[in-house]
Amino acid sequence: MPAIVLVGAQWGDEGKGKATDLLGSAVDYVVKFNGGNNAGHTVVIGNETYALHLLPSGILTPGVVPVIGNGVVVDLGVLFEEINALESRGIDTSSLVVSANAHLLPPYNRTLDKVVERFLGSRRLGTTGRGVGPTYADKMARVGLRVQDLFDEKILRQKVEGALVQKNQLFVKVYNRRAVSVDEIVDELLVYADRLRPMVADTSLLLTKALDEGQNVMLEGGQATLLDVDHGTYPFVTSSNPTAGGACTGSGIPPTRIDRVITVMKAYTTRVGEGPFPTELTDEDGVRLRKEGGEFGVTTGRPRRCGWLDAVVGRYAARINGTTDFVLTKLDVLSGWERIPVCVAYDVDGVRHDEMPMTQTDFHHATPIYEYFEGWEGDISGARSLADLPGAARRYVEAVEQMCGAPVSAVGVGPGRDSVIALRDLIG
Repeated sequence: MPAIVLVGAQWGDEGKGKATDLLGSAVDYVVKFNGGNNAGHTVVIGNETYALHLLPSGILTPGVVPVIGNGVVVDLGVLFEEINALESRGIDTSSLVVSANAHLLPPYNRTLDKVVERFLGSRRLGTTGRGVGPTYADKMARVGLRVQDLFDEKILRQKVEGALVQKNQLFVKVYNRRAVSVDEIVDELLVYADRLRPMVADTSLLLTKALDEGQNVMLEGGQATLLDVDHGTYPFVTSSNPTAGGACTGSGIPPTRIDRVITVMKAYTTRVGEGPFPTELTDEDGVRLRKEGGEFGVTTGRPRRCGWLDAVVGRYAARINGTTDFVLTKLDVLSGWERIPVCVAYDVDGVRHDEMPMTQTDFHHATPIYEYFEGWEGDISGARSLADLPGAARRYVEAVEQMCGAPVSAVGVGPGRDSVIALRDLIG
């Protein structure tokens, strides 16, 4: 049975949690393959709203095995806070599996993330301050801590000592902070060892066996395509690969086991933090999108920057990820506009670009070229088929499909779990 990848098309916050939840009853495993608690998914079930950060969205679906893959960085304090919060609301988390190869996010990296952002001043990147970037940097510098290290105190201590040789030089001599002791870090991490131990497994082997047995595995990306450290709007990106390629390295599943890539795209565009954003609206339309879309970060609470849909970004996401299906979310937020602009190309110093500019400089100077679509009126949250939508809304969905280069297989028309128009089977 092939695996399914689900990723975001824009700068995150597209509604991937809703899409994951939509697919949840048809899959057996949901795997978080990148990122940490620097992003969040919101899932609405009935009158209940769940904000997830480290846990895969599949944890809310009975019968699904949620997996934290090797590509994730894990803040153990946050993980267990999240588990405790769900269990207090009657959610069973006992089936959670955590990769032995996932990296731990130590307390000193949270501190480092915050002081570096302050130090950068106007050149800051707009990180969440959760320590995710420094932890990925440690991973690449080979001074990181892995989940499996918790179960060998000698190894854990040696690795913490090695990491703090450089970190303490930075804290004391550059950032005027106190040195961090090895003992305090080791003691804080070991508190979680016994509770974590039963959850830990060789998740690559687990998932391969599941696929061999004909079970459905969904690989769920945090963040989104334009935040990918290789393919995003660098340097204003995350520190991992939230694209379809990252699903393989972050889960241990080879690309030959994947045949479906579902890319989630909001019916307009948002981003949090610094960086270029060609269709950003700084006028009353931007304020209206933020208010009506509830555009505030799940993790940070920061107001999101809002703008019109960017089809250049959509085409780029389809190409980078090998998108087989788009899920278009939050179409209901666009109800009530007289006309709706969509960016179909960029003007860069008088030259038209129908695809993403090659250089950061050109993207920074890109001015959107808009095509305008007729708006529609009324509440569409009760629509369950395209025929239920106003004609202008149907034409908008059809235009997005044509402009972005892959079928729109589902449309979100409201925040509720069932507020979805399913156009094609996303599993078969």
